[in-house]
Amino acid sequence: MKRDIYQKLIAWKSSSQRKPLLLKGARQVGKTYILQEFGRQEYTRVAYLNFEEEPLLDDFFKYSLAPEKIIRNLSLYLKRDIRPETDLIIFDEIQASNNALNSLKYFNEQANKYHIVAAGSLLGVKLAKPKSFPVGKVNFLNLYPLTFLEFLDAVGQSGLRKLIENTTEFIPYPEPFHRELIELLRTYYFVGGMPEVVQYYSEASDFFKVRTIQKEIINSYILDFAKHAPVQDIPKLGLIWESIPAQLGKENKKFIFSVLKKTARAREYENALKWLEETGLVIRVNLLKSAGLPLAAYVDQSIFKIYLLDIGLLCMLAKIPPDTLVQGNRLFKEFKGAFVENYVVQQIISHKETELYYWKSDGSAEVDFIFQHENHIFPLEAKAGVNPRSKSLLFYDKKYKPGILSRTTLLNLKHDGKICNYPLYAISRFPELPLSHF
Repeated sequence: MKRDIYQKLIAWKSSSQRKPLLLKGARQVGKTYILQEFGRQEYTRVAYLNFEEEPLLDDFFKYSLAPEKIIRNLSLYLKRDIRPETDLIIFDEIQASNNALNSLKYFNEQANKYHIVAAGSLLGVKLAKPKSFPVGKVNFLNLYPLTFLEFLDAVGQSGLRKLIENTTEFIPYPEPFHRELIELLRTYYFVGGMPEVVQYYSEASDFFKVRTIQKEIINSYILDFAKHAPVQDIPKLGLIWESIPAQLGKENKKFIFSVLKKTARAREYENALKWLEETGLVIRVNLLKSAGLPLAAYVDQSIFKIYLLDIGLLCMLAKIPPDTLVQGNRLFKEFKGAFVENYVVQQIISHKETELYYWKSDGSAEVDFIFQHENHIFPLEAKAGVNPRSKSLLFYDKKYKPGILSRTTLLNLKHDGKICNYPLYAISRFPELPLSHF
């Protein structure tokens, strides 16, 4: 399956600044597949080692972190030489071996001729711990579920992807393409971007089987809670996870701990929530006290919304039935537009790898997302319908006077004065398109 991260892996291989690479991402987003495919296509051979499946591999790193000694032992274990430059070494589930993680420092300093990529579904949790590895000795990449553009490739609609990517002006797309893209977007909402799900859908187009695979993925996450999370946080993780549809179904979508149970307090659940963030399963979007530069300086850490890593898994958790797909635009409007917001978060995080925030006035105005691009601040409203009102955007405009106001809806590409409307299917072009137009 074609993934956009592949080009980043090629750039890493040829970079003069190449260091051992850490690939982060939630379980089942395709890390192992893309690394093995990269190794098969771009190297002579692949040396694959999985520290979760083979815990005894840790012994090769326990007594010495000297790279050449490690390579000799691993070559003997694999019964073939591991060669520099031409072989790709994959350390999978590396979070299971702290010694192997620390060895990357020495490979960088003493034996950078070996090309090493390491991955792990719980790597974010491991790296959050102090002294887990030497900072500055590795390169990082993040892998997410398939974006809508990657989904288009997977279902044989690469031409429509190119149409979106080649857009340079706010000129509406031809109506037949606009309608077809909305239909594909509706399907993406239901299927989501988990590689196994997308692969099956692209081959069989069976929405009921899609649900079965999504349920299996969710069950595997729940098993991870019990297997890998701190014992005291396991029940809290389950409560947070199960509450996400209800949290997003509220009018303001603000995460409220009392939804978990009446006596719940933030300090009791913060570690569990952080664990979910570090595994890549949820995305936190904080409230801004003010929209000034840099945005991170104006964050209210106590007020936030929580979104799921994948829109299809959110539909599964919310028990949205397959027949919703044939009921017009109902799917876009469910949960007071929560699916639209979750979709937008997923796309922007995947494409831009940056922090998203939201803003609320003292009164009733609320802008769904605030995005900082270089030294510019872009407000963005995400709406489910074709008759959006821009009251909150206009209130924000009056207070902060940004150069551009952005909105993403089911409407076609257009701009009206300062307001730029991105079709939801083209949100990947935010905010570059107005920068090139104005």
